[in-house]
Amino acid sequence: MGVNLNLELTDRCNIRCRMCSQSLRDEAHGAPMRHMDFATWRAALQGLAGMAEPVHLCPHWLGEPTIHPRFDQLIEYAFAQNAGNRLFREFKLHTNGVVLPEPRARLLLRLAHRADQAPNTFRFVHFSIDAHSRHAYAYVKGADQRDRVYANVTRFLQVRHELGLQRPFVTLAFVVQPGNAHEARAFRDHWLRVLRGLGREVAQTPDWPDREVDTLYFRPLNTGDQAASDALHAQVCRELGIAGGASGDRLRRPGSF
Repeated sequence: MGVNLNLELTDRCNIRCRMCSQSLRDEAHGAPMRHMDFATWRAALQGLAGMAEPVHLCPHWLGEPTIHPRFDQLIEYAFAQNAGNRLFREFKLHTNGVVLPEPRARLLLRLAHRADQAPNTFRFVHFSIDAHSRHAYAYVKGADQRDRVYANVTRFLQVRHELGLQRPFVTLAFVVQPGNAHEARAFRDHWLRVLRGLGREVAQTPDWPDREVDTLYFRPLNTGDQAASDALHAQVCRELGIAGGASGDRLRRPGSF
């Protein structure tokens, strides 16, 4: 058990996903969008010291954290202050993968293996990809960034492999919807080839991941017509041979991350 805490570094984003509420409004939180300043980040982190429950920290909510102009410095500071896991027990990064140059990938991998914190502190990087072809990516994500994202994620996986590291595990996410459902299999087959080619164990799930392995996550779209969305998700999961599918229960299953 623990406290899941989102400290949002920014509510801005560099793409406009059709299924994301951030893309549907000019002010994500009813106020002008902006980046968190360093003083606020520092104070928020120090406020975690002495929490009664273990803190599971994520620097994301509606915006894309990696576009913060001081992202690397902010994340490195958080881990430097977390010796002995005094501030947070777990850390997870959610990103669309558009801004992930190799030096940043190496920084994240280095932070995940600091000797002064528990080995599984930095558990996951969750990549929101949601498409396979350039056409579907541009339609679903509102930007022509498919090739860059695929290259960035692949390089991250390759660098992790070259360094002989297990963590952080990755979740490669695909929100099933009418604009991409037809290429769920191509998405799955592509990333299975990449991950298995690097010798990784790969899970496939229709629900939030609950195992510490690399995972392909096919998620139902949250929409006004949830029954139709769940039916499409269940159909795609059946076609992929993935047990389960949307059941109408919107709660995460016990043990999921």
